[in-house]
Amino acid sequence: MTSASLHPAAGPARRTVMAAAGAAGLAAALTACGSGDDSSGTAGTGSGSGGSAQDGAGAALARTADIPEGGGKIFKDQGVVVTQPSAGTYKAFSSQCTHQGCAVGSVANGVIVCPCHNSEFSVTDGSVKKGPATQPLPAAKITVSGDEIALA
Repeated sequence: MTSASLHPAAGPARRTVMAAAGAAGLAAALTACGSGDDSSGTAGTGSGSGGSAQDGAGAALARTADIPEGGGKIFKDQGVVVTQPSAGTYKAFSSQCTHQGCAVGSVANGVIVCPCHNSEFSVTDGSVKKGPATQPLPAAKITVSGDEIALA
């Protein structure tokens, strides 16, 4: 008779359970950070009210004079960043970095910068200019009517 036969079979080791729980949490976090809204688009200059039933739609964000040429402004509460890549052309993008979901922190010199890992995105099209992000910022819909910029 051996000593191994005196002990009942044990369940999974504590390390195995902890590793599985950690992997499940990591998978959930990566899924949340990598999700994006593919239904968004951009609006250049133009007129039109375009309001819809979406939250915040039609609400004025800023005046065109508030958005510097070659730069932009971040609207944290609405989750968007509005840029003016060239005189009179306005674009909008999600303010959530596609790398790990941090909120972008600044807009200047033609780039939108995420403060978490210094990813940089183009003010023209939201494309990645400098990683670690690998996906562009999703476009958001805005309207420009006169000197007023609003969510579409």
